[in-house]
Amino acid sequence: MPGRTPPLQPPPPPPRELPRVMFWRLRRNPLRRRSDLAQAWIGLGLTLAVLAATPLALFLVGDAAHRHYTRTAQHQAATRHHTTAVLVEDARSHPEPGSAEARRTLYPTKVRFTDPHGRTHTAHADAQPALPRGTTIRVWADTGGELTDPPLSPDQIRSRAMGSALIAVLGVHIAAAAAYGTVHRVFWHHNLAAWETAWAATAPRWTTSP
Repeated sequence: MPGRTPPLQPPPPPPRELPRVMFWRLRRNPLRRRSDLAQAWIGLGLTLAVLAATPLALFLVGDAAHRHYTRTAQHQAATRHHTTAVLVEDARSHPEPGSAEARRTLYPTKVRFTDPHGRTHTAHADAQPALPRGTTIRVWADTGGELTDPPLSPDQIRSRAMGSALIAVLGVHIAAAAAYGTVHRVFWHHNLAAWETAWAATAPRWTTSP
Protein backbone atom coordinates (compact mmCIF):
# COMPACT_ATOMS: atom_id res chain seq x y z
CA MET A 1 0.00 0.00 0.00
CA PRO A 2 1.41 3.43 -0.94
CA GLY A 3 2.64 5.43 2.03
CA ARG A 4 2.85 2.38 4.26
CA THR A 5 5.85 2.40 6.58
CA PRO A 6 7.91 -0.75 6.31
CA PRO A 7 8.41 -2.67 9.55
CA LEU A 8 11.53 -1.98 11.53
CA GLN A 9 14.38 -4.27 10.78
CA PRO A 10 16.73 -5.56 13.48
CA PRO A 11 20.17 -3.93 13.44
CA PRO A 12 22.86 -5.85 11.64
CA PRO A 13 25.06 -8.00 13.83
CA PRO A 14 28.39 -6.45 14.80
CA PRO A 15 31.31 -7.44 12.61
CA ARG A 16 33.04 -10.52 13.86
CA GLU A 17 36.62 -9.93 14.92
CA LEU A 18 38.97 -12.11 13.00
CA PRO A 19 41.30 -14.23 15.10
CA ARG A 20 44.83 -12.96 15.32
CA VAL A 21 47.48 -15.25 13.97
CA MET A 22 50.65 -15.30 16.01
CA PHE A 23 53.96 -14.98 14.21
CA TRP A 24 52.16 -14.12 11.00
CA ARG A 25 55.26 -12.35 9.72
CA LEU A 26 57.13 -15.66 9.80
CA ARG A 27 54.40 -17.58 7.96
CA ARG A 28 54.51 -17.93 4.21
CA ASN A 29 51.72 -16.04 2.45
CA PRO A 30 51.49 -14.02 -0.77
CA LEU A 31 50.91 -10.74 1.11
CA ARG A 32 54.01 -10.98 3.27
CA ARG A 33 56.67 -8.44 2.40
CA ARG A 34 60.40 -8.74 2.88
CA SER A 35 60.17 -5.97 5.47
CA ASP A 36 57.64 -8.06 7.44
CA LEU A 37 60.04 -10.99 7.53
CA ALA A 38 62.96 -8.76 8.50
CA GLN A 39 60.94 -7.17 11.29
CA ALA A 40 59.92 -10.60 12.56
CA TRP A 41 63.51 -11.84 12.71
CA ILE A 42 64.64 -8.65 14.44
CA GLY A 43 61.87 -9.03 17.02
CA LEU A 44 62.81 -12.66 17.58
CA GLY A 45 66.47 -11.71 17.96
CA LEU A 46 65.63 -8.99 20.49
CA THR A 47 63.48 -11.44 22.46
CA LEU A 48 66.31 -13.96 22.64
CA ALA A 49 68.73 -11.17 23.60
CA VAL A 50 66.46 -10.07 26.45
CA LEU A 51 66.11 -13.65 27.71
CA ALA A 52 69.90 -14.00 27.72
CA ALA A 53 70.68 -10.55 29.13
CA THR A 54 68.13 -10.56 31.96
CA PRO A 55 69.83 -13.12 34.26
CA LEU A 56 73.25 -11.77 33.29
CA ALA A 57 72.31 -8.20 34.22
CA LEU A 58 70.62 -9.44 37.38
CA PHE A 59 73.78 -11.21 38.54
CA LEU A 60 76.45 -8.75 37.38
CA VAL A 61 74.73 -5.57 38.56
CA GLY A 62 73.49 -7.17 41.77
CA ASP A 63 76.96 -8.48 42.62
CA ALA A 64 78.65 -5.16 41.79
CA ALA A 65 76.08 -3.21 43.82
CA HIS A 66 76.44 -5.58 46.79
CA ARG A 67 80.23 -5.15 46.79
CA HIS A 68 79.86 -1.37 46.47
CA TYR A 69 77.44 -1.04 49.38
CA THR A 70 79.52 -3.45 51.47
CA ARG A 71 82.56 -1.20 51.02
CA THR A 72 80.38 1.82 51.81
CA ALA A 73 79.19 0.19 55.04
CA GLN A 74 82.76 -0.67 56.02
CA HIS A 75 83.86 2.93 55.42
CA GLN A 76 80.91 4.23 57.43
CA ALA A 77 81.70 1.87 60.30
CA ALA A 78 85.31 3.12 60.33
CA THR A 79 84.39 6.82 60.26
CA ARG A 80 81.29 6.86 62.48
CA HIS A 81 80.90 6.09 66.15
CA HIS A 82 77.99 5.41 68.47
CA THR A 83 78.02 7.81 71.40
CA THR A 84 75.83 9.20 74.16
CA ALA A 85 74.18 12.61 73.85
CA VAL A 86 72.47 14.65 76.56
CA LEU A 87 69.31 16.63 75.89
CA VAL A 88 69.87 20.32 76.65
CA GLU A 89 66.17 21.10 76.30
CA ASP A 90 62.89 19.29 76.84
CA ALA A 91 61.60 17.32 73.88
CA ARG A 92 58.24 18.35 72.49
CA SER A 93 55.15 16.62 73.82
CA HIS A 94 52.93 14.62 71.51
CA PRO A 95 49.28 15.76 71.33
CA GLU A 96 48.17 12.16 71.98
CA PRO A 97 50.58 10.81 74.61
CA GLY A 98 50.56 7.05 75.04
CA SER A 99 49.11 6.38 71.59
CA ALA A 100 50.71 4.14 68.98
CA GLU A 101 51.53 7.19 66.88
CA ALA A 102 53.25 8.85 69.85
CA ARG A 103 55.46 5.78 70.31
CA ARG A 104 56.55 6.03 66.67
CA THR A 105 57.06 9.80 66.62
CA LEU A 106 60.45 11.44 67.10
CA TYR A 107 61.05 15.17 67.50
CA PRO A 108 64.24 17.08 66.64
CA THR A 109 65.72 18.13 69.99
CA LYS A 110 68.90 20.00 70.85
CA VAL A 111 71.56 17.71 72.37
CA ARG A 112 75.17 17.88 73.51
CA PHE A 113 77.74 15.15 72.89
CA THR A 114 81.50 14.58 72.92
CA ASP A 115 83.50 13.24 69.96
CA PRO A 116 86.38 10.72 70.27
CA HIS A 117 88.86 13.63 70.48
CA GLY A 118 87.15 15.04 73.57
CA ARG A 119 85.55 18.00 71.82
CA THR A 120 82.01 18.94 72.83
CA HIS A 121 79.40 19.55 70.14
CA THR A 122 75.75 20.58 70.06
CA ALA A 123 73.29 19.49 67.40
CA HIS A 124 69.69 18.44 66.91
CA ALA A 125 68.86 14.74 67.21
CA ASP A 126 65.59 12.82 67.03
CA ALA A 127 64.19 12.13 70.50
CA GLN A 128 61.03 10.53 71.82
CA PRO A 129 58.25 12.92 72.86
CA ALA A 130 58.28 14.56 76.31
CA LEU A 131 61.80 13.49 77.29
CA PRO A 132 63.04 15.96 79.93
CA ARG A 133 66.21 17.97 79.73
CA GLY A 134 69.23 15.98 80.90
CA THR A 135 68.01 12.67 79.46
CA THR A 136 70.65 10.70 77.59
CA ILE A 137 70.06 9.16 74.17
CA ARG A 138 72.29 7.23 71.78
CA VAL A 139 73.36 8.93 68.54
CA TRP A 140 75.73 8.32 65.63
CA ALA A 141 78.37 10.95 64.82
CA ASP A 142 81.11 11.19 62.21
CA THR A 143 84.75 12.17 62.68
CA GLY A 144 83.88 15.82 62.09
CA GLY A 145 81.48 15.90 65.01
CA GLU A 146 78.32 15.93 62.87
CA LEU A 147 75.36 13.71 63.69
CA THR A 148 74.71 11.16 60.98
CA ASP A 149 72.90 7.92 60.21
CA PRO A 150 74.25 4.56 61.40
CA PRO A 151 76.30 2.45 58.98
CA LEU A 152 74.37 0.41 56.46
CA SER A 153 73.07 -2.84 57.90
CA PRO A 154 73.31 -6.20 56.06
CA ASP A 155 69.57 -5.99 55.30
CA GLN A 156 69.99 -2.51 53.81
CA ILE A 157 72.93 -3.70 51.72
CA ARG A 158 70.90 -6.61 50.32
CA SER A 159 67.87 -4.40 49.71
CA ARG A 160 69.86 -1.79 47.81
CA ALA A 161 71.73 -4.43 45.80
CA MET A 162 68.44 -6.08 44.81
CA GLY A 163 67.00 -2.70 43.87
CA SER A 164 69.98 -1.96 41.63
CA ALA A 165 69.68 -5.39 39.98
CA LEU A 166 65.96 -4.92 39.31
CA ILE A 167 66.58 -1.48 37.82
CA ALA A 168 69.20 -3.02 35.52
CA VAL A 169 66.75 -5.71 34.39
CA LEU A 170 64.10 -3.07 33.78
CA GLY A 171 66.63 -1.10 31.75
CA VAL A 172 67.31 -4.16 29.56
CA HIS A 173 63.60 -4.58 28.82
CA ILE A 174 63.09 -0.86 28.15
CA ALA A 175 66.09 -0.76 25.82
CA ALA A 176 64.81 -3.78 23.88
CA ALA A 177 61.31 -2.30 23.63
CA ALA A 178 62.72 1.03 22.45
CA ALA A 179 64.89 -0.73 19.86
CA TYR A 180 61.94 -2.71 18.51
CA GLY A 181 59.78 0.43 18.47
CA THR A 182 62.43 2.21 16.41
CA VAL A 183 62.65 -0.72 14.00
CA HIS A 184 58.87 -0.79 13.70
CA ARG A 185 58.72 2.93 12.85
CA VAL A 186 61.50 2.59 10.27
CA PHE A 187 59.75 -0.30 8.52
CA TRP A 188 56.40 1.48 8.77
CA HIS A 189 57.73 4.54 6.94
CA HIS A 190 59.46 2.26 4.45
CA ASN A 191 56.18 0.44 3.75
CA LEU A 192 54.29 3.71 3.38
CA ALA A 193 56.82 4.89 0.81
CA ALA A 194 56.56 1.55 -1.02
CA TRP A 195 52.75 1.76 -1.05
CA GLU A 196 52.91 5.30 -2.41
CA THR A 197 55.27 4.24 -5.19
CA ALA A 198 53.13 1.23 -6.08
CA TRP A 199 49.95 3.33 -6.12
CA ALA A 200 51.58 5.96 -8.34
CA ALA A 201 52.25 3.19 -10.87
CA THR A 202 48.80 1.59 -10.48
CA ALA A 203 46.52 4.63 -10.19
CA PRO A 204 46.51 5.55 -13.91
CA ARG A 205 45.07 2.12 -14.74
CA TRP A 206 42.25 2.62 -12.22
CA THR A 207 41.18 6.06 -13.44
CA THR A 208 39.38 6.76 -16.72
CA SER A 209 38.93 9.99 -18.60
CA PRO A 210 35.38 11.05 -19.52
